[in-house]
Amino acid sequence: MSTAFCRKFGVEHPIVLAPMGRVGPPELVAAVSNAGGLGLAPLWTDGPDTMRSEIRRIKELTDKPFGVNLNMDFRNEEQLDVCLEEGVEVLSLFWGDTGNFVERAKAGGTKVIITASTAESAREAVDLGADAICAQGWEAGGHVEGKVSTMALVPAVVDAVGEVPVVAAGGIADGRGLAAAIALGASAVWIGTRFLAAEEAPVHPVYLERLFAASEDDTDHYDDLYDLVWPNAPHRALKNSTSAVWEAAGKPPLGERPREGDVLARRPDGVEIPRYASAVAFAALEGEIEPLPLWSGQGVGLVNKVQPAAEIVQEIVKQAKAIVDF
Repeated sequence: MSTAFCRKFGVEHPIVLAPMGRVGPPELVAAVSNAGGLGLAPLWTDGPDTMRSEIRRIKELTDKPFGVNLNMDFRNEEQLDVCLEEGVEVLSLFWGDTGNFVERAKAGGTKVIITASTAESAREAVDLGADAICAQGWEAGGHVEGKVSTMALVPAVVDAVGEVPVVAAGGIADGRGLAAAIALGASAVWIGTRFLAAEEAPVHPVYLERLFAASEDDTDHYDDLYDLVWPNAPHRALKNSTSAVWEAAGKPPLGERPREGDVLARRPDGVEIPRYASAVAFAALEGEIEPLPLWSGQGVGLVNKVQPAAEIVQEIVKQAKAIVDF
């Protein structure tokens, strides 16, 4: 299933694992890469030593291409240093001014994917030297910068960036989505929510149960609900008791919200997670899980069973091939 993206990034299938903090461990990243896709490791919340350890663990699990995702709202030169020192082949950059990261990465022989939410921002990313563009539509789960739907965004970005490969993101969870993205001019897809149900993803059982019960209408896009730790970062998640009580109160800002001081859960290291924090419901948490942000895209209605990541990749490819002649 070769596309321009596959050829440029040395992968067999045009499927990219969306970087998902705390539920995208080395085992999941490597499994997607071993299955022929491109695994992306969400390491931007880690310190240099932990990053180095995670990258080396992925290399123990796969000899296929993989990448590391960094958040430009929390741009950290030490994190880039580690990626370059460890020979990371692909760097995924999102959310904010990339500074000198693209220039440094390219000088070190690393390919760069930049996430864009408009055709104009995609053109700017190409001017910086991006090797591929992730066109993230409004349907995507987690943190979502733009307001344009995937269906409208992808062809606009494709037209704007010429020969640079475009990866379609937002609401894509099966082979029909991959086939549709190819028809729109993309040469790969960026999938997160479907991989939350991978065997290798350490998702809390309560989170997984909510995902399986959800329909395409059970998520919502919030400008500023889960904004503790990371403010001014719009996002999409499943509707839950926290969103319900906040909306009933008139969507007040931090400092005026109902039950704002609640500690909902604790991490194994003892760190407390308060209500409205930008956290992830991973398996090792203890406490109340349902009120936490349950990140999810609008493709969640297509997610209904736990599978090995390799099986997910194979199933998506098989379904797409039945629709589109690759």
